Amino acid sequence: MKPAALGVRMHSGWGVLVALAGDANSVEVIDRRRIVISDPTIPGTKQPYHHAVSFGFSASGLHESEKYLAGCAAVSERLAFAAIEEIIRELEGRDYRVVGSAVLLAASRPLPPLAKILGSHPLLHTAEGQFFRAAVIQACQRLKLAVEEIRERELEAQAKATFGTAAGRLQRRIADLGRSIGPPWTKDHKAAALAALLILTH
Repeated sequence: MKPAALGVRMHSGWGVLVALAGDANSVEVIDRRRIVISDPTIPGTKQPYHHAVSFGFSASGLHESEKYLAGCAAVSERLAFAAIEEIIRELEGRDYRVVGSAVLLAASRPLPPLAKILGSHPLLHTAEGQFFRAAVIQACQRLKLAVEEIRERELEAQAKATFGTAAGRLQRRIADLGRSIGPPWTKDHKAAALAALLILTH
């Protein structure tokens, strides 16, 4: 079976997953898809921390927030598990073996206690970013799939460290893949593809 790797860039409740095969000399996109890891039947799951604010800041309100967020986390991890398990199974059917994955991270600091998060709008967004990335990471771990966490602002530096002077050419090649495979081929896809290529070279 040919080795393949997954790269994932998450947003609130959804993300872009790109599966790559080949190597630095011959990059091949073998799958790309949007994965949804929030449940539209549960109120607020696309932005769970924003929704948790509605429970209030009393002791009982914070307890309800914790219960709600734990429930959302379980749902998101289950949906992420199902999405990643499906792509692994489909790729195996096409004679590819997924050897690892990469999840892109934002440059965020450790979060404060829940009460402080709920009282700060910027922290709500930070917490939600971490929330959905954590769901994907945990899903990969449950699937016994090696997962590497790569800070997005360090992605180019890692590419230069790995590929040396060829890094710029490789990034242009990844950017140009959109011409041959067609849309969508957004910033999300390009970053996820570069992250997956780093995994393939390990």
